[in-house]
Amino acid sequence: MDFGMPTLIEKANLEDCACLCKELGLQFIELNMNLPQYQINKIDTEKFLQISEKYGIYCTIHLDENLNTSDFNRYISESYTKTVLETIEIAKILRVPVLNMHLSKGVYFTLPDKKVYLFSEYKDIYLESIKHFINLCESAIKDSPIKICLENTDGFKDFHLEALTLFMKSPVFALTFDIGHDYCIGGRDEIVILNYGRKLCHMHMHDANSNGKNHLALGTGEIDLPKYLNLAEKNNCRIVLETKTVDGLKKSAEWIERNTKNV
Repeated sequence: MDFGMPTLIEKANLEDCACLCKELGLQFIELNMNLPQYQINKIDTEKFLQISEKYGIYCTIHLDENLNTSDFNRYISESYTKTVLETIEIAKILRVPVLNMHLSKGVYFTLPDKKVYLFSEYKDIYLESIKHFINLCESAIKDSPIKICLENTDGFKDFHLEALTLFMKSPVFALTFDIGHDYCIGGRDEIVILNYGRKLCHMHMHDANSNGKNHLALGTGEIDLPKYLNLAEKNNCRIVLETKTVDGLKKSAEWIERNTKNV
């Protein structure tokens, strides 16, 4: 299994991240496109390739968390879709194997007794937009080995579950399992992920506790981590040690070193 790190606030540029990545014996960095330095117009592919070669690492990409390719405003949805398609072209140059993506919940109306998600209320329009997005991504990726991995966050909604049935039929889409997010919602998404087990190829691993606190260093929370290491090995997953600080990342890398000898 390959283990990687997220881009950290404490490490402002790619070379600083790459140096830490190599120091910790990790294999890749997940570039976060929410950060200004990793926007499409800021990625110097030649420089990124030089850094990757210098430190013997590679990159995956975490797409903008605000991404909403199904927004009912076509100017917004087209802009987000264009962002994904242009990122695919960058990924080809950088030899990036995975684009990580959240599924947007969109807007909801708060009624006296419940929340009504507009993607649920107008599900036919939503699902048509998903089909359109899938077709565009398939045309862009073609025979490239790039996978767009859909990540669980705070619980799949009903419309997400229907969208997943479409995404999982596509050869270019797969799944990211974030075990910390899932733990904090009582494990509701795990059954969904396991239902598409053959599609699981990426994992965000961090510890969590029953108070809802996650992104903890491995071994400092309550999750049955060996269980998920075994799942990752079974599915040949890449694993991002998704803590948010250098200290947390170092502790997680140390935990991995101690606990993967027999995995």
